[in-house]
Amino acid sequence: MGKYITEFIGTFFLVLVVALTGNAAAIGAVLMVMVFAGGHISGAHYNPAVTLAILIRGKISARDAGIYIIVQIIAAAIAALLARWYIPDFSVVALELNGRILKAFISELLGTFALAYVVLNVATSKGTTGNSFYGLAIGFTVFAMASTFGSISGGAFNPAVAIGATIIEAFAFKNIWIYLVACFGGGLLAALVFNFVNKEDKPVPPLPEA
Repeated sequence: MGKYITEFIGTFFLVLVVALTGNAAAIGAVLMVMVFAGGHISGAHYNPAVTLAILIRGKISARDAGIYIIVQIIAAAIAALLARWYIPDFSVVALELNGRILKAFISELLGTFALAYVVLNVATSKGTTGNSFYGLAIGFTVFAMASTFGSISGGAFNPAVAIGATIIEAFAFKNIWIYLVACFGGGLLAALVFNFVNKEDKPVPPLPEA
């Protein structure tokens, strides 16, 4: 149960900071500290796309992956609703993607790929076992990707964050498919590339059901 609570807490605070600040530095910082806080308990995914990548990597069971994703989405929804309570009259206008759907899709795909690829290498690779920098690497990846693609797609790189952003109406509901498909696609591609590139770090068989 502890790992599910940890995933809830980390995702909750990540989405709350996204909703209330929209600031790339603050988002990267809260992700970094939450990764350091929960990494030893749950692996600190806080992102359904990262959970998918780690499932393909074989570092989490299918049952736990499913529960992680459900918990992450619930945490994101609650955080977004709390943000709306804090600021009832959100003066936010839904990001308009007319004319740049493809650019937004590719931005989310690339940003999520970068994030999941970094997570797999710094938090699951044998070559980096026991390192003390994984939280920094993950947090700075989000900061860099949000700074790069934020003005194009909104910079979610996380289906849970996208759902939260839709609840506060920062993202238009009609565009939610972009974030779901692109983010999960980025996580999938990152896992496939990781397994191909890391020849000395063979993919492990999926964990048995807990």
